[in-house]
Amino acid sequence: MELLRDIAARPLRRWFALLLVATGLAGAAAPVSEFQLKSVFLFNFAQFVEWPSSALPRDNAPFVIAVLGQDPFGTTLDDVVRGEAVNGHPLAVERYRSAAEIRACQILFIPAAELAHLDEILAAVKGRSVLTVTDADGPAPPGVVIGLVKRDNRIRLRIDLQAAKASNLTISSKLLRPAEIVGAGS
Repeated sequence: MELLRDIAARPLRRWFALLLVATGLAGAAAPVSEFQLKSVFLFNFAQFVEWPSSALPRDNAPFVIAVLGQDPFGTTLDDVVRGEAVNGHPLAVERYRSAAEIRACQILFIPAAELAHLDEILAAVKGRSVLTVTDADGPAPPGVVIGLVKRDNRIRLRIDLQAAKASNLTISSKLLRPAEIVGAGS
C-alpha cells in the first residue's frame, strides 16, 4: 500500500509512475494487484479530467468517487484517496448498491457485473457531468466514458469521446495519448 501512496504523491510524477507500473516497465517494483492499480487510475482521472464548474461541489464539499454494486476494491480505493484533494475538495469514496441510490458524484465506477443494468445506470446520471468508468472487457459499452481493459496482463485505457462530450467533460491529452479512442473522433 505504501507504493500506492508514493505513486499518488505528485500529480505528474504519479501519472508517469502509474504508466510505468501499468505497462510493466517498473521492473523490480513490489507487485500491485489489479484493483490497487485500478484505484490509482480512478484517483488520477480526478486530476486529468475537467468538469464544468457547475458539476463540482460547492465550498469544501467532497469530490466523490462512487462504486456501484458489489465493491471489488475493498479498502484499497479508500486508502489511495485518503488525505487527497481535487481543486480544494477532499476526495471521498461512496458506494451505491443500485442505480436508484446514485447521488451527487463526479466519478462513477461501474463493475462489469453491473453492465446488465447499464441503461438504468446511464439514465440515473443523465444530464449530470459524471465520469463513468468500467472494467468490462470486450466491446466498449455505449455511453461509458472510460474503460479499464485488461490486455496481455496490463490495464489499458479505452476512452469514448462521444460519451465524454455528452457528459460535458474535457479529457486531458495526457490521458488520451496512451488510450484507445472510441466514439466520435476515433
